[in-house]
Amino acid sequence: MSIAKVAIIGAGHIGASITRAAAEKLPGVSVTLYDQSEAVRTRAREIKLGTIADNPQDAVRDADLVILCVPVGAMGAAYESVKDALKPGAILSDVGSVKGAVIEAIKPRADIFFVPGHPLAGTEQSGPDAGLAHLFENRWMIVTPLDDPRTEYQAAVEQLTQFWRALGARTDTMAPARHDTVLAVVSHLPHLIAYNIVAMAEDLEAVNEHEVVKYSASGFRDFTRIAASDPIMWRDVFLNNKEAVLEMLGFFTEGL
Repeated sequence: MSIAKVAIIGAGHIGASITRAAAEKLPGVSVTLYDQSEAVRTRAREIKLGTIADNPQDAVRDADLVILCVPVGAMGAAYESVKDALKPGAILSDVGSVKGAVIEAIKPRADIFFVPGHPLAGTEQSGPDAGLAHLFENRWMIVTPLDDPRTEYQAAVEQLTQFWRALGARTDTMAPARHDTVLAVVSHLPHLIAYNIVAMAEDLEAVNEHEVVKYSASGFRDFTRIAASDPIMWRDVFLNNKEAVLEMLGFFTEGL
């Protein structure tokens, strides 16, 4: 693999997990992180997460692979913050749960290779402390390449795929629009339902919190776990994959 230096923009659960996994499985690859939150950067240093840059440009300078690990709605701004510092030939990727909106938000320079992707992994935990070296083992990583016939671009797709396989992930390739439809069914709609069921239980005056906790079976506990996920990230997912989520919600309602 020709990827020797990786930059991670966003030191949350996924960004920290990539860093932990790379340190364990790719010891010859250096990883630099940046997060716009000073508190997150400080905490990342305290737990010795890796090399932490104080600005995004320094993080990506000379990086062979740059991965944007921020909420979907922040992808465009994250790219703008690093685009002038990316070296020619660098691979730019992301971990967003919606691909169409991310591709629309990022207009890559002609001399870099933008290969979107989405690891189907994660927990309800957030922040740099939630980084897990084993998070991606045997989990799917969906690579959603652009329609770019250049030989160099296809090589970049293969390099990104090999990187994720080295972290333990199983990989597949999918068209961005297809990805967004599939994820609306298997991920986005279930999260939307979970958020609303938990909110309903909290708002019902006829059922008190003690009863909800005391009599919860495993099904409801799963809903509470899912609903504990980062609300900012999921707000962005719902808004940026609105059409597919609403379509699947319509099918769900009709079936119900």
